[in-house]
Amino acid sequence: GAARRSGWRPRYAGSPREGTAGDDAAAGLVAALAFPERLARARAGDGYLMVSGTGAELGPGSALRESRWLAVAVADRPVDRARARVRLAAPVDEATARWAAAPLHRDGEEIGWTGGDVVARRVERLGAVELAVRPLTGTGGAGQVRAALLTGLEREGLGLLRWSREAAELRRRLAFLHRAVGGAWPDVSEEALLSRAEEWLEPELGRARRRADLGRIDAGGCLRRLLPWAGGEAGRLDELAPERLEVPSGSRVRLDYTDPERPVLAVKLQELFGLTGTPLVAGVPVLVHLLSPAGRPAAVTADLASFWADGYRAVRAELRGRYPKHPWPENPATATPTRHTKARAEREGRGGG
Repeated sequence: GAARRSGWRPRYAGSPREGTAGDDAAAGLVAALAFPERLARARAGDGYLMVSGTGAELGPGSALRESRWLAVAVADRPVDRARARVRLAAPVDEATARWAAAPLHRDGEEIGWTGGDVVARRVERLGAVELAVRPLTGTGGAGQVRAALLTGLEREGLGLLRWSREAAELRRRLAFLHRAVGGAWPDVSEEALLSRAEEWLEPELGRARRRADLGRIDAGGCLRRLLPWAGGEAGRLDELAPERLEVPSGSRVRLDYTDPERPVLAVKLQELFGLTGTPLVAGVPVLVHLLSPAGRPAAVTADLASFWADGYRAVRAELRGRYPKHPWPENPATATPTRHTKARAEREGRGGG
């Protein structure tokens, strides 16, 4: 169109052919006026950034590589590449770029998440290209800061908050209940929590001004705001997804909710003697990790009755010689569960077989 009618001859981006300075200037001016959004400035690391925000790169050996600014006439973006490939362009200077893209010029205060924290800056830009940046003291309005903090959480994850062991465990328990029970039990995935930030992170998020403030927010306390309080469902949390489960020996063993499909109960084998049915949590059979007396994995089962009938014999044959002080009864279904050695169990009047 405009380029052809004006008779300009831009350089092919992959060609080392030189033109005259006058030709370059004319070609650059025409391309800049025709496609101001494709004006591109060299980036410090590699390639170019167009005013439109698209990254761009030149072909190997291009004579344009030393140009700080380009007016791009033709570019394509292969589906397998993150940046556009410049096919036809001409060099321009910054003054020409500013003039050609004047409607895209902006100069003002910006508050955003930059370099891992909230930063206030005075920025002069042509579209996506920053021409000049000056840091500002303070962090601006609360709404802008809140938006910047949310951007930080989206980019770097909810790990920016303070997650105690209890808070992380609560989130895993809620994830399990959301999957196993559904209903009012909330989705606590990263995406879902970020979309409901105003429901569970306020007012703490609104008071935060920088990254360090996020690290002081108690994620567990905030997360409890999403519990289904209507109808008293929140009070059933410990019933439906308990932190610990009592086993036949009397021990209260912590459940692991890392897998949202089913909790894991890791317990010494002797502590489950006499238990024929697999424990249930919210109607879901737990995955039992049966441990040796030394706490090492001996077997894994989601069907305890089948293990006692079929798998226990092989485990008993392998381990009773290694741990002779501990009970290894032939019939675990009728044996007394214990946390202790045979001698101690006998002293306490609880023989193990």
